[in-house]
Amino acid sequence: MFRTMSLLRALIGTARLVRHTPRLAAGLPPDDDVLLDVPDGRLAPALVAAALDDPEPAAKLLATTRDAAEWEDRDRYVTRLSTFAYSRDGWLDHWLSVAPRDPDALLVKAQLAVRRAWQSPARAERLRELGPLIDAAIEAAPRDPVPWRLALDHARGTHAGHTAFEALWEQAVRRSPHHYGCHAAALKYLSAQWYGSHRECFDFAEQAAEDALPGSLVQALPVRAAFAQLLAGQGQGPGPGQGVRDDRIDAAADRALALSAEYPAGDLWPAEVRNLLVHLLIERGRWRDALAEFGRIGPQATSFPWALLGDDPLRGFLEARATAVREVARRTPLRERVLGTAPERSGEELAGQGRGAAGGRAGRGGPGGHYA
Repeated sequence: MFRTMSLLRALIGTARLVRHTPRLAAGLPPDDDVLLDVPDGRLAPALVAAALDDPEPAAKLLATTRDAAEWEDRDRYVTRLSTFAYSRDGWLDHWLSVAPRDPDALLVKAQLAVRRAWQSPARAERLRELGPLIDAAIEAAPRDPVPWRLALDHARGTHAGHTAFEALWEQAVRRSPHHYGCHAAALKYLSAQWYGSHRECFDFAEQAAEDALPGSLVQALPVRAAFAQLLAGQGQGPGPGQGVRDDRIDAAADRALALSAEYPAGDLWPAEVRNLLVHLLIERGRWRDALAEFGRIGPQATSFPWALLGDDPLRGFLEARATAVREVARRTPLRERVLGTAPERSGEELAGQGRGAAGGRAGRGGPGGHYA
């Protein structure tokens, strides 16, 4: 009897896959249309010019973000430009040669140097040597929180104690209380991988999300805390070194789902948060939510988190998306008509899962994302 029932379930599952998979997949962009880390309309011309060793568009772009206090855009652009300079830095050298005191050039230079130091076997020693470089970026733009985000990353890598880190954090939030990049840097410091625990990490993330402005991507910070726990491979348990309960993880996902729904599908601004969120939903077995989130992501895949999960982030994204399609198809009754990738929760998926607070209307005026 048991063998017969297993065969019956397998046959039904196959029939559901055959019936529903094409319709579900049709609601998503084709694999060939999905792109990784697409730059927005302001950054793209600066990257094209940098490829031609022309730093002027990048200089104008970063000067605009500094003058307008567009700190979230500035943080993203500095990170992306330094990533480009990691393999092609001739344009940055030219920029520094003609404007050695330019606060924007100094910031990109410091970001690039910190990235290279982090990849060195002698990481802590290399990072300590970069203190004056980060100080120069801070002094060149006193209102800018982005150099302080860099200082927080630097402190983590040089094994700074809690008191020193708190002093840097105070300076960062004094300049921008809701800056996403600085919050992400603090979250890493508090993670169990570094100088805290899963519970401390989650406590910080949840409080920051509660205090966040409407539409701020800081509301999705608990999803980053959940991802840190997943990377560490910790299960839940009563001990101080164990992970947080599943209901807190699901509440983090619910909050981020509500935030994501405030942004248009395919929007570049929340793309990184959406990519992180969909991975967490898959890990939690919330297949319908995951498929709906892939619909909101559209063609905007991001390296984070997929680069941390495999050697080919784009392939990892596409495989995860295909898995979500199959799992939803396999769980959809044959009679049920599949209409697309709108959010839908089955009773089985809702059972035992916590619900979190959601908030706020999204807007580009509020704090935004940060490339990890």
